[in-house]
Parts: sequence; C-alpha cells; structure tokens
Amino acid sequence: MTVPDLVELLGVSPGRVRRLFEEKILLATRVDGVLKVPALFLDGAAPLKELRGTLLVLADAGFSDDEAMRWLLEHDEVLGARPIDALRAGRRSEVRRVAQALGF
Repeated sequence: MTVPDLVELLGVSPGRVRRLFEEKILLATRVDGVLKVPALFLDGAAPLKELRGTLLVLADAGFSDDEAMRWLLEHDEVLGARPIDALRAGRRSEVRRVAQALGF
C-alpha cells in the first residue's frame, strides 16, 4: 500500500502516515522509488498492534528498516513461518524473543 492508499484507508493526513513510520507503528520500504507498506502490516483499517513492539526490538538489535522488512516477510526457521504470519497468529512473544536473539 502506498502513502495515499494509507491516507484513504486510515482516514488520516499524509503527515500522520509519515509519523506512523517515524514512531515505528508501521514500516515502509521503497519499491521503484515509492514508499510502500505490505497490507499484512494492517489489521482492517488500523496498523497491526503487535507490529510496533517487534519493530522496536528489531531496531534495538541494529536492523535497518529494509533489514527489518526483509526479516518480517521471509520464512524464519526457528518460528517455522514468516514472522509477520506468526505475529498475525498471536505469537507475539515468540516472534520478539527470536528477534531479540538476532541482536546478540
């Protein structure tokens, strides 16, 4: 989803969408020069609430936004799933434990 898509879906201003990125409530990456957010990072018309804490753990572990995006969307052997899928399935603590271990 692009920033204009998020503005429409969330009913907020473009500035508020950018603050969601700055506050690690949502994560975006550039695809062909355009900031995009995977729809999996949303729960209906709101950011996935489990995402923020995980993004903070990844940032503390030294991950860049691009590295965090890649980790969330790629299959993780320890979790046996993509981390974003595990978060959506209610496995927040397990995902954060794995993310935290990556920093050591």
